[in-house]
Amino acid sequence: MTLETLSSGIDTVWVVLSAAMILLMEGGFALLEAGFVRYKNSVNIIMKVFADITIGTLLFYTIGFGLMYGSDAGGFVGVTGFFLNGDLSHLDVPVSLETFWLFQAAFTIAVISIVSGAVAERINFRAYLLYIILMTAIIYPIGGHWAWGGGWLSQLGMQDFAGSAVIHALGGFSALAAAIIIGPRKGKYTPLGVSAIALPSNLPLASVGAFLLWFGWFGFNAGSTLSATDVRIGHIAIVTMLSAAAGGAATLLYTLFRFNRSDAPSVINGSLAGLVGITAGCAFVGDLAAIFIGAVSGLLMMAATSWLDRMRIDDPVGAFPVHAVSGMWGTIAVGLFATDGGLFMGGGWKLLGVQVLGLTALVLWGFAMTWFGLKLIGKLVPVRSTEEEEELGLDISYHGVMAAHQSHEFLDGEEHILAYQEKFPDSNR
Repeated sequence: MTLETLSSGIDTVWVVLSAAMILLMEGGFALLEAGFVRYKNSVNIIMKVFADITIGTLLFYTIGFGLMYGSDAGGFVGVTGFFLNGDLSHLDVPVSLETFWLFQAAFTIAVISIVSGAVAERINFRAYLLYIILMTAIIYPIGGHWAWGGGWLSQLGMQDFAGSAVIHALGGFSALAAAIIIGPRKGKYTPLGVSAIALPSNLPLASVGAFLLWFGWFGFNAGSTLSATDVRIGHIAIVTMLSAAAGGAATLLYTLFRFNRSDAPSVINGSLAGLVGITAGCAFVGDLAAIFIGAVSGLLMMAATSWLDRMRIDDPVGAFPVHAVSGMWGTIAVGLFATDGGLFMGGGWKLLGVQVLGLTALVLWGFAMTWFGLKLIGKLVPVRSTEEEEELGLDISYHGVMAAHQSHEFLDGEEHILAYQEKFPDSNR
């Protein structure tokens, strides 16, 4: 075995394990969102995550990867690599094509899960399945091609190491468009515009979800090196930890002194905001800059949450404040604090200008495509659940089961079948 073969094998193991850590973040999304929403919608959250993984993976394999990483056409889109076939010789990565695809597929699944949280408790499940196709096959891959696949933003020199803009800001603004179109949950806002308090169903569950996301983020950021021998891995890991800690600490202290209590949901989302904020610059900024980026991310998340309430935009889990706002700040922060080219590090305005331009293009793309995409989907199936379905809960309405049962007896199968046939007389079941 040569040193080159050994190095390639180690890199492959590193990237596969990093991809597995990112996939585990779906468990984090599931627990976080299920803990934040009402109990009657927990199964629906889980089913949307499974839909993200299953349908999203297949669509990215067949279409999305080619659009994102195929041979560049005019700086806008890739035109090879569908089904992992065709000319992909231009990809200069230290691992095999299959390994690289797995890592990128994990990223794709994370993007759609951002939108899932913003539309929780009231989106029609069939409409959500159609939106998964749109996001994983078109919206994210084309935006990703611009910045990562050799498109026009990468040609300009945009720096987004692990996706504050490409994944989080794009996904967050897509989530904002979806939340606006679908509208708030029934009873969320009073006629006077006051926001009703929606109590989380299970905060310990949500916190476990946040810890899983935090864990997976080390694969998200450090794994983006695509090489186990990259000397930046240790630095990427420490700034990821520092930024997350700063985001959580900032929100903890802010709520403690502002409201005389330390608000658990705010601290959970503050830590996640810190993770989002450092994702673009984890390989480019120093330790102290990472702490500042994380703290500002947490405070911006709090401000954006208040803004959503004032605008009567219902975002049950804080997808827009955590991902979009912190992602925007993290992307701009690279232009300010990057050790090579940052404005405050003596690099001038060029990098900052490119970061702002790229960020603007990506968020407008995500917002506009989601807006028009959901309008189109609405012509095929209702985008929003009915009032009856929402009142009953999406678990029973769409999946026919509750999150947990206390009955120790078997259900009467005959009564269940008769009741189903009475409700759906045309069914053969």
